[in-house]
Amino acid sequence: MEAAPVGEDGTTSGERALQATVALDGDGMVIAQARHLAADFLTRVQADHGLPVSQRAMDLTQLVVSELVTNARKYAPGPVLLDLRITGDTVEVVVWDSDPVLPVARAADADRVEQHGLEIVMAVAQGFEAERQPVGKRITVRIALLDDPGGAVAGRRPL
Repeated sequence: MEAAPVGEDGTTSGERALQATVALDGDGMVIAQARHLAADFLTRVQADHGLPVSQRAMDLTQLVVSELVTNARKYAPGPVLLDLRITGDTVEVVVWDSDPVLPVARAADADRVEQHGLEIVMAVAQGFEAERQPVGKRITVRIALLDDPGGAVAGRRPL
């Protein structure tokens, strides 16, 4: 896995470190690496920009990244592109893969052992979009940075 910064110094639109993009290709280790990238990204957003990120948002972002990258690696040939960005009070997780077939959440079935990933993603997301692209598809999931009922907010800088 190799980071592919958007600008020469990894910045976009004058907002330093509010976006991270990486191309994922290789063995099953890329899923764990993608989760670590998501955690590192949100940690940098907290440390460098003082944006509050709840522990729940940190955990949900890693879960969503894991589920989306797993599905892309399982069902689409070739590389996967992961883009993480802060938009307002949310983190957007964007995953592109080469398969044009849009995912469909299956009906709940307690006896089904696998294929619950999309159901999980849609249950925890503040927003979900699946779009066909000229090549493949792009899935965008939005997670609130402060969605932490009853929990402490990590990374808040003192005023």
